[in-house]
Amino acid sequence: MNRLKEKYKKEIISALAAKFGYKNVLSVPKVFKITLNVGISAAKRDDKYLELVTRTLTRISGQKPVFTKAKKAISAFKIREGNIVGAKVTLRKEHMYDFLDKLINVALPRVRDFRGLDRKMIDTQGNLTIGFKEHLVFGEIDPDEVESIHGLEVVISTTAKDKEEGLALLGLLGMPFVKENSHKK
Repeated sequence: MNRLKEKYKKEIISALAAKFGYKNVLSVPKVFKITLNVGISAAKRDDKYLELVTRTLTRISGQKPVFTKAKKAISAFKIREGNIVGAKVTLRKEHMYDFLDKLINVALPRVRDFRGLDRKMIDTQGNLTIGFKEHLVFGEIDPDEVESIHGLEVVISTTAKDKEEGLALLGLLGMPFVKENSHKK
């Protein structure tokens, strides 16, 4: 069993139940999926770039990505209905906990000038969205082999009912949030 999942079962469930007054263990919020997204612009829709994005997402997640297609045509962005506009991978169960552990302990500390995640990144349902400008922060990517750098979005979806529950859950899991008292200079 993954150490993060073990920590959730042994420590976090009881801590959240005590804090929010849950009577049933199944009503305690948990992370149920992590989605990795890469947007593909109209200018870079060639087969070589699609292969690069597929290789990158496969290395990072351990799963082959699914390409997302445009539902409608948008002339301002030169997108026709059915064009490939992105690639995504959805992680659940053990793969999800492995990736979350790697994200917290390896990838986020490698981000340049990283001081912590802003609490505003959590939406009203308690889900966290993190955008990376470069996919190189993940250890599986060798910077010498990279042909072109692209962005990456990671969405951590929880069963929390509101922002406060999601913040408490992710904070207990070890997500490095910026302290509320720290002021920007």
